[in-house]
Amino acid sequence: MVYAAYGRTGIYMMQEYCRLLEVSPASEELHDLATTVGALPVDHPIACVLRQAKDFTHPDALADALLHPQDRAYTVPELYAWLERCGMSFGRWFEQAAYLPHCGIVARTPHFARLASLPAQLQHAAVELFRGTMTRHNFIAYRDDRTGDSQPVAFDGDGWRDCVPLRLPWTLAIRERVPPGYVAVLINRAHPYPDLALPIDAVEERLLGAIDGKRTIGEISRIAGGESDETHVLWFFEHLWQYDQIVFDLTRTVEPASVPSEPSKHR
Repeated sequence: MVYAAYGRTGIYMMQEYCRLLEVSPASEELHDLATTVGALPVDHPIACVLRQAKDFTHPDALADALLHPQDRAYTVPELYAWLERCGMSFGRWFEQAAYLPHCGIVARTPHFARLASLPAQLQHAAVELFRGTMTRHNFIAYRDDRTGDSQPVAFDGDGWRDCVPLRLPWTLAIRERVPPGYVAVLINRAHPYPDLALPIDAVEERLLGAIDGKRTIGEISRIAGGESDETHVLWFFEHLWQYDQIVFDLTRTVEPASVPSEPSKHR
């Protein structure tokens, strides 16, 4: 994890404020600083961080956030450049949906097609700018002399049938007040953005229910796919992966996992 620059703008404004006033980490000064933070305008750029950080009023947390002498934040392009300088390669975001133009409200904007046509690094950079409030980047990276692909899940080729999907334990299916034509809405409770919800219909619910950590996508398609063609089954599992509903067990695959690439559909 590294800090993200844009969502922490309010933090850095208040750090500069504390430097100007020479606020120290003494207990009485931290008490006064907490009172001052509580008096900030409700639309101050730090307000979003205050809502997310439940322990921000604790003296230690306040000192760490506003008085830390060494605090480095990264934009997405800076993070990629940093990894390259360090001889590393990017693997994936730990929760990737917030960075992908295919997920949530971004996919319903007039710029979706233009965003989706960009290289992956630029997609991630653009969506970070669109969301504007990311406070940290959680990701997986590898040494660049590592054998194998840094991102073994790719959506081309024919190896997808042998991939075993695994549901993540912090995901949830909500079946109340769902959009017309759907039976549930899938959410990942680790996501900070409420738009990252995936509505599913009855066929997709059967496919989801057939995931048991042992069956491959090919087996699930035969068991629960019904009249769905293969393209729809693959599109659905791609979206489950993009929305952080599943990960893949690749130990049963001979080649790196892959799923045929289709023009991206989105709701």
